[in-house]
Amino acid sequence: MRVFIGIGSNLGAREDNIKKAVDKLKAIASIAIEGISSIIETEPQGGPQQGKYLNAVLQLSTALKPKDLLKVLLKIEKDLGRIRGEKNAPRTMDLDILLYEDKIINTQSLTIPHPRMFNREFVMKPLLEIYPDFKNKVKKIKL
Repeated sequence: MRVFIGIGSNLGAREDNIKKAVDKLKAIASIAIEGISSIIETEPQGGPQQGKYLNAVLQLSTALKPKDLLKVLLKIEKDLGRIRGEKNAPRTMDLDILLYEDKIINTQSLTIPHPRMFNREFVMKPLLEIYPDFKNKVKKIKL
């Protein structure tokens, strides 16, 4: 399955955090990284006052089901020091499933496509960099 993951960090050594997350994903046999966008620096969206983020989008190929992929991503976040507190709080690592093939999933723990991705330039700009055909595909997705 082709999957797109948003990745971001605004605490600590931000670029190193992203590299470590990518390395952890590469080490998982059931995941292959097929593309990485440029890393961009962006302002935080909501939450308490905090520093700027570094953001990118990864294209993966995986046989993992969405809920299993989510578990992997949450573990990587935790391994890299993410502490979940208030909404939109600063974080060492943020990994979000943006797209999982053409699937539309809406459960209590997972929504795909990511519900706020279309309103976030820090997601759409790197996504379109590595998946330019998404502009045409989005017209077919009914949310």
